[in-house]
Amino acid sequence: MAASITASPLQSLVSPPHYIRPTFLMCPPQWYDVDYAINPWMASNLHRSSRDLAFTQWKALYEALQSVADVRLLHPEPGCPDLVFLAHGAVVHHGVAALSSFSHNERRSETPHLRAWMEQHGFLLWNTPRETAFEGEGDVLFNATGTELWAGHGVRTCRSSHRHVATAWHVPVHSLHLVDPRFYHLDTCFAPLAGGYLLYYPGAFDAASLELIEAAFPTTKRISVSESDATKLACSALNVGNRIYIGEVSDSLAASLQAHGFDVERLALGEFLKGGGGAKSLALRLSDLSTTHGMVADISERRSPAEGSAFL
Repeated sequence: MAASITASPLQSLVSPPHYIRPTFLMCPPQWYDVDYAINPWMASNLHRSSRDLAFTQWKALYEALQSVADVRLLHPEPGCPDLVFLAHGAVVHHGVAALSSFSHNERRSETPHLRAWMEQHGFLLWNTPRETAFEGEGDVLFNATGTELWAGHGVRTCRSSHRHVATAWHVPVHSLHLVDPRFYHLDTCFAPLAGGYLLYYPGAFDAASLELIEAAFPTTKRISVSESDATKLACSALNVGNRIYIGEVSDSLAASLQAHGFDVERLALGEFLKGGGGAKSLALRLSDLSTTHGMVADISERRSPAEGSAFL
């Protein structure tokens, strides 16, 4: 399989970006809608979304995340209603961005916009062949220390993409087979958390994959969610250090996360649930995991305004 890292002429003169604070990239839902169906969540919610309510919900997450992180903004683009789910567009680590190769044609127009932003900001780009389906942090997630990858396949993504993406950082990758079409992306059912914890829905995986998970995460570190919480996309949780931003999950799950030392903020994200995404899919991590999980206490320092704040 052909693979390459590309850099612009400017990038050859400077180092890739290095963030000293937790940093994420988000895209306002100016054009968000559910007007086609490429997953089961969308199929049952065609033309039932409210853009005004989606913006209100998105802004609540944006403002909450700003309390612990720097948040950059990508310009929303007409014809890209799912660009708001920016974490599906790439995986970022150590200044390298592995760009997605979307399975469905409806989302392929998103990639040039994210590519242009990444090039402008100095990232090295790891290219995925067009014929290899791979959808960013929707499909591939680093563990909490950034030393290995977990990757999902079986519903929408090629297993062959796993080794290709891992080669960008020369790290091991563990492949997990997704067997429930409701959980079409790994980030809908599997969330590595700070401190080596895992939030996951066991019913989304086959037996061999569960064995891999249980071998890697001891019982004391595994936080299993019920089917009811899983279908609220509880595992699409956005984690920054000891903070977790999550949808409207049950009191029992929130209590379990708190018992494991996390501060939990539950947010109304129902408009994005209609599109098959949760808190995690709405923000693409740019900072390394050591910074994302280790520097939260410093975020109270004065920050400059987020790029693109005019879109708000």
